[in-house]
Amino acid sequence: MTQVFQVGKNRLSTPVGRWASVGPYYAMFPISFAFAMVDEHCPPGGAVLDPFVGRGSSIYAAVSTGRYGCGIEINEVGWLYSHAKLNPAPEVEVLQRNQEISHKSRGIRKSHINELPEFFRHCYTPTVLRYLLAARDNLNWKSSSVDATLMAIILVYLHGAKEKSLSNQMRQGKAMAPDYSITWWREHHLTPPNRQPMHFMAQRIRWRYAKGIPNLHDGSAYLGDSTQKLDDLRTEVEANRVPRFDLLFTSPPYYNITSYHYDQWLRLWMLGHEPRPSKTGGEWQNGFWSQTDYRSLLETVFSKCALVLKPEARIVVRTDAREFTLRVTKEVLAKAFPDKHPPVDEARPLFKPSQTSLYGDKSKKPGEIDLILLPR
Repeated sequence: MTQVFQVGKNRLSTPVGRWASVGPYYAMFPISFAFAMVDEHCPPGGAVLDPFVGRGSSIYAAVSTGRYGCGIEINEVGWLYSHAKLNPAPEVEVLQRNQEISHKSRGIRKSHINELPEFFRHCYTPTVLRYLLAARDNLNWKSSSVDATLMAIILVYLHGAKEKSLSNQMRQGKAMAPDYSITWWREHHLTPPNRQPMHFMAQRIRWRYAKGIPNLHDGSAYLGDSTQKLDDLRTEVEANRVPRFDLLFTSPPYYNITSYHYDQWLRLWMLGHEPRPSKTGGEWQNGFWSQTDYRSLLETVFSKCALVLKPEARIVVRTDAREFTLRVTKEVLAKAFPDKHPPVDEARPLFKPSQTSLYGDKSKKPGEIDLILLPR
């Protein structure tokens, strides 16, 4: 039976809607948009590919509606959200693992906490830090569905509004810079909330499962670089282990806006990275400041995507409305998919400050542009 995604607050009353919201992430698809595009452009029982999958809304919309979904994501935070939504573990096992982590937190020494930068002692209480360090050290989130589910839910509440998260007051989607945070907290006399992390997390786990687990079709989320992982995917397709795709549905990273790696530095720390921000975690994990490199990334990814699509496949690409990004994306798509009609622009009205306005681009424009390519 096809599961319907509800728009608005009522969507949280359904298993599909409640799990769809796992994972605050910068520049994420609106969930309703993901479901609408999959419904309009992918036939029932078809397959959806997203090589820049982020937190997985595109492929989650696919697997929630009886389609196959396959995504690739280079950022571990986005990949974990996608993976956990596609493979949620049983509630009782996640709650049990939460208790185990709480028990292990009692063995975290004070010296372990003191080794962390000053930021952490302003952001969290010692009790919360012990829990986080125990989770960081013991959750095998890459190999265990139980640990992946628990870690994904921890990341949701790792930072955000003080009354709703484990941290001192902070943004939900992006982690603030340490020095700025400490100064701001001191000026506003803010201290971290006094949480009992096991109980806090148990409440959030039970809420996530309260409506049940959605009935999902098969799907996959691959962690890695799309320029390389698409070669592996092609092998899987040619061996008939993965179907050819009816819809390429994605939103590439925007040129010269922000570093997705930097934005998620605190959640990346939870996943084993350094306890301080970094502008890059490796190739394709920066702010895409080089126009040449940006074009090269799109050319490589879209040309490799073309090799795993059905002849009648459709392409939907949401991109930035700024001139360079839009022009290059259209040029690359036209070159990669010569058998399709030229890209058709669908501008999305801007009802609030766009994501790019947060970084200094105040020009009046539509929020994003959707480029749609149909078979000739």
